[in-house]
Order: sequence, then C-alpha cells, then structure tokens
Amino acid sequence: MSDDTPKWTEIEHLPAWDEEFYHVYTAKKHGKWVMLKTLRPELADNADARAMIEKEFDVRYNLAHPNIVMINDFEDVPGLGRCIITDDVYGDSLRKLIDEHKLTADHIEKLRTSLVSALKYIQTNHIVHHPIRPERIIFTENIGNLKLIDVGFEQTPALTPQDTAEDIFNYGTIVLEALESSGHNDAVLRHVAERCTSADPRRRYKDIDSLQLAIDNRKSKRLYITVIIFLSIMVAILAWFSSPYAPKPPM
Repeated sequence: MSDDTPKWTEIEHLPAWDEEFYHVYTAKKHGKWVMLKTLRPELADNADARAMIEKEFDVRYNLAHPNIVMINDFEDVPGLGRCIITDDVYGDSLRKLIDEHKLTADHIEKLRTSLVSALKYIQTNHIVHHPIRPERIIFTENIGNLKLIDVGFEQTPALTPQDTAEDIFNYGTIVLEALESSGHNDAVLRHVAERCTSADPRRRYKDIDSLQLAIDNRKSKRLYITVIIFLSIMVAILAWFSSPYAPKPPM
C-alpha cells in the first residue's frame, strides 16, 4: 500500500443505526470495512459526553463473544472526531425483519441459542447495558450471524437482581414478537417466552442459567420423546416379523 493512499475512505452516515448519544457510520480503514461510532455533533465538546464514550470503549474493549460486536480501536477520524471503531456488522436489525415479516426458522433458532449465549456472557461479566431490544439485534448481511450492538457502558462488581430480571423479561418479549411476526410454530420456545413475561414475577425464570436450562431441557425432552417413539416403532416391526403373521420367505 502506497504512503499516499488515504487511511479512511467511503465514510457513510447510517441514520437508522444512530443511538441516543451517538451517530453511526460505515467506512473503510485501509480498505477494510468497519463501523464507526462517535458523539453527536452537539455533544462533541461536552466533557461528560466525552468521558462517557471513553468509558464505553474501556468497558467493551476486552469483551470477546461471537455474538457481540467487537471493538477494535478508538481514534480520531477526519471530519468525525474521536470514534469507537468496531468490526463491520452491516445487515438487518431484528426490528426491520419483524416489521417486514421476513423472519425465518434460522432467525428464530439464533434467538433461541445465540441471543441467550450473548446475554449470559454480558451478565457473567457484570456489564451494565441498555435494554435488549430488536433494534439492537443485528443479523449480518449474507451470513446471517446474530450480533448484539450497543451492549454495555459500565462494568460493576455485580449486577442487581433487577438488571438480570429485566434481561429475562425483555428476552421473552422479543421472542414472542418474533414468533408472532414469523408465524413460526415453536411451542417450546413460546412456552419459555411466555414464562419470561408472566404477569406474576414469581413464575419468571430467576436467572439466565435457569432460562437456558429450560430451553435446553425442553429441546432435549422433545428429542428424547422422538427417539422413544422411533424405537417403539422399530420394536413393533421386529415383533411383527417374528410373529406367525409375518410373510414367509420364498422357497
């Protein structure tokens, strides 16, 4: 690469991705696509806002999970100012897919597995974060991987019971809306989601481990029943072939 090749090219604002305090951009850094997150212009000189974005970088820089957007740098970008730089996660938000009724069975399966895994990682690392919403869940273009964006801004010694309870309730709300939009018939996941959002808080799962266990156990139980039915049919067939009523082999 020649010395006169611009470091930053094809910078484009993505208004649909903007957050409460930030503008979001897509760009190429040395020819590689990345995402940029910077303070809104009216906050650029605000000391508290500058401290906030620096703290978010510090909190999220060491996070490493396949379903959470990774931060890889924090630097000045010409025309934008100080930016958090993340991997490229361009794609469709869950909100868009729900609104356009474009959810598939694969999307639902990733809500069952990848989203729960990401939430567990965030809670295990005691990351205080904004409420999980469909707008903050991205399915990447082409591959369709689930990625959480805007996942945390502070790390504490421990999350409060209210923090973890909110995640479980929001998870259930998201799953129920996704199932309704997609028309996907998943009785197991629907049951779990309805318990997450029960009007009686005592019926909700007490923590993310209980939620994950409920999903895994119900899935395992369904598989177990399927295997039992299959084996029962095979036993019946073998018994029939051993009975006097079985057809005789040709002489």
